[in-house]
Amino acid sequence: MYVAEFLTVALIHLLAVASPGPDFAVVVRESVTHGRRAGTWTALGVGSAIFLHVGYSLLGIGLIVSQSIVLFNALKWAAAAYLLYIGFKALRAQPAKPATEGELHREAGERTPRGAFTAGFVTNGLNPKATLFFLSLFTVVINPHTPLAIQAGYGVYLAVATALWFCLVAMLFSQQRVRAGFARMGHWFDRTMGVVLIAIGVKLAFTRAN
Repeated sequence: MYVAEFLTVALIHLLAVASPGPDFAVVVRESVTHGRRAGTWTALGVGSAIFLHVGYSLLGIGLIVSQSIVLFNALKWAAAAYLLYIGFKALRAQPAKPATEGELHREAGERTPRGAFTAGFVTNGLNPKATLFFLSLFTVVINPHTPLAIQAGYGVYLAVATALWFCLVAMLFSQQRVRAGFARMGHWFDRTMGVVLIAIGVKLAFTRAN
């Protein structure tokens, strides 16, 4: 009975998650800079933040945030400030000495799982665009008469699918060949990602609640 609705939700989510944004930029940077382990924990952080969005959407808090200019602005400025912070931090990256494969593995271990997970969770959790996306999903796409248990099931799927997608991204960008290539121009990659994150942060700062 709810198969068509679920497929619609899955398709919209696929299009949204595949579109490059702050989540993608952070997962790629963590994966290239610190390795697959850090990238995977970042991906899990992003996926876990989906439960936050699903939770307040089901409770109706998302509607309150979208209708309150003060709350919406507080959320978007917090997100923008965080992205600007890690963006400017990346801009300060300096050229590194050539590293052996063993040194690359040791460098990957410098990033704690907690730090990587937090980076992913905060990036997605504070994104006001994610707030608007899930609010639209749970108020327009999903029928309000759909049982709460079914809607919660959709939420679990969205969180798991998001985590799996970004784990795949982490796997691709943390391959030794890819990392070795980036290692030769690592500081330029960091600076480029810094510019991207800053641009996203600035764009986010000017996001308006529709």
